[in-house]
Amino acid sequence: MADTRLIHGRYRLLELIGRGGMGEVWAARDESLGRRVAVKCLKPLGPQPEQSFARVLRERFRREARVAAALQHRGVTVVHDLGEFEGALYLVMELLDGRNLSQLLEDGKGHPLPVPDVVDIAEQVSSALAYTHQQGIVHRDLKPANIMRLADGTVKILDFGIARLGADIGFTSRLTGTGIAMGTPHYMSPEQIGGASVDHRSDLYSLGCVLYELATGAPPFDLDDAWAILVGHRDTVPEPPRARRAELPVFFEEAVLDLLAKEPGARPPDARELVRRLAAGRGLPTAPAVLGATAPEPPRTRGLPSWARGMTTGHKATGSA
Repeated sequence: MADTRLIHGRYRLLELIGRGGMGEVWAARDESLGRRVAVKCLKPLGPQPEQSFARVLRERFRREARVAAALQHRGVTVVHDLGEFEGALYLVMELLDGRNLSQLLEDGKGHPLPVPDVVDIAEQVSSALAYTHQQGIVHRDLKPANIMRLADGTVKILDFGIARLGADIGFTSRLTGTGIAMGTPHYMSPEQIGGASVDHRSDLYSLGCVLYELATGAPPFDLDDAWAILVGHRDTVPEPPRARRAELPVFFEEAVLDLLAKEPGARPPDARELVRRLAAGRGLPTAPAVLGATAPEPPRTRGLPSWARGMTTGHKATGSA
């Protein structure tokens, strides 16, 4: 699709603005309405996909895209259209003027964002998650690259519905048989790693990982080996953020550590509670830094799932692309 400049006689691809494991994102022009949009072109299904699988995938794509298009919140990217062209599925979305959080961290060469910015981003993302979770929608792939900060300071979450679609296209070992898992492990919840069913509390854990990195400059388990990262998520209590950056407010550190609880039931019950806690905490005086980290829980003896053995560390926000 990258070589085809006009999709269905309507969407003219102008400039490639992003490329990832699932496809490409283009700045485009909607010739019918005369406006600029973003077109996400997912990877083709393959030369000869099995017909029943392809049919199920297309229906799943339409369902997920319709769900995403029904979301109406200032913190969620607007989806305008969907379709299939020359064997590839595509989504048409609003074109955003800003930088994703991964880019912001890379711009700062790994230095954390200013504390007021981190707290503001935390509140905005929490508000958007509170809305989407209320609609019964779980993101499943929340990470800095999927959160955009616009030029006016508005924060938006990208790619609702795309994470599950990626699993269907074949980015899991269940479908590919390759042992390659779903991208970077730096933001995966323990229940995702263990192969258990996930709900909105998995998004909260991933948000905790994102906020930890924004606040300290590194994710909670900043290791080079994917297996060690997964074990860290599952078994190790993270170092308190204020042990790395003393100026962080106590209320923020407490919220992040609660988000990073190993058991879903130990995390905040929902994102609305997180919004309330962050709003209540703003303006409180900062207490002295806690320099001692909590002692790690003893390692568990059970093994990680087989797909994790072939997993690479992927791309974290402060790493190389």
